[in-house]
Amino acid sequence: MKIIPAVDIKEGKCVRLKQGIASAKTIFSDKPEEMAKRWYELGAERIHVVDLDGAFSGKPINFDIIEKIVKSVPAEIEVGGGIRDIETIERYISIGVKYVILGTIAIESPDMLIEATQRYPKKIILGIDAKDGQVAVEGWVKGSKLTPTEIAKRFEGYDIASIIYTDIKRDGMKTGPNIEAAKKLASSVNIPIIASGGVATIEDIKKIIDLSSYGIEGVIIGRALYDGDIDLKEAIKIARKECRKDVHSK
Repeated sequence: MKIIPAVDIKEGKCVRLKQGIASAKTIFSDKPEEMAKRWYELGAERIHVVDLDGAFSGKPINFDIIEKIVKSVPAEIEVGGGIRDIETIERYISIGVKYVILGTIAIESPDMLIEATQRYPKKIILGIDAKDGQVAVEGWVKGSKLTPTEIAKRFEGYDIASIIYTDIKRDGMKTGPNIEAAKKLASSVNIPIIASGGVATIEDIKKIIDLSSYGIEGVIIGRALYDGDIDLKEAIKIARKECRKDVHSK
C-alpha cells in the first residue's frame, strides 16, 4: 500500500482547497518544491502533484515549479491538472515525471487517452473525480451523467497504471474517505485503485489498507498531513507492516 502525500499548486504556492473550490484555499508554503522535499525526507516514495491553476484553465500553468520538484526530489512524481494533449504529456515525461494523470479527456476525448496509454504504457493514471456518484471534470466545476464505474470500464484492457478515485465532497474536509465507493469501484474493474479525499486519521489509513485485497494499492493524503493530524512516518510504517503481514499470510 502506497502512502502518497499531495502537493497542490495554485498561483505558485502550495495550498489545500476544500471540495475543490478555488476560493476556499489555505496556503501552506510559498515553495512547493520544499514541501515535496519534506515529504520525501519523511519517507514518501511517491508524491502527488496537482497544478490547480492548470486544472481550472485547461493548460499547464505551474510547469516550471513542477520541474523544480522533479529535479529536487528523488521520489516518483505523479502530476495532474490541465493536461489535455499528447504534447503536454510528452513535456512532463521528458523532465522525469513518472506518471501523468488524465481526467477531463477521459470524457471529452477518450481516444486521446487511449493513444496516450499506447505511447506511454503504464505511465498514464486515470483520474476519476466524483460528486454524488457522478464524475466531474475541468477542475471539478463541470458535471457529467457518468458514474465512476462506467468511466473506468471504458479503459479496461489498456496500459493504464492505475485509477485515482477522489470523492470531491470529502476532499480537504477531513470527514473520512468514502470507503464504500472506493471498494465498489475497485471491485468492478481490473485496474489498481488509489483512494483520495477525506482522509483524516490513522484509522482511515487502516480502513483503506484493509481494502488492498480488492485492488486498492494506495491512498493520497493532503490536509490531514498539513494540519498535523496524521504523522507521515507512522502512516508509512503501518502500511509497510500490513503489507508484510499480507505476504506472510498467503
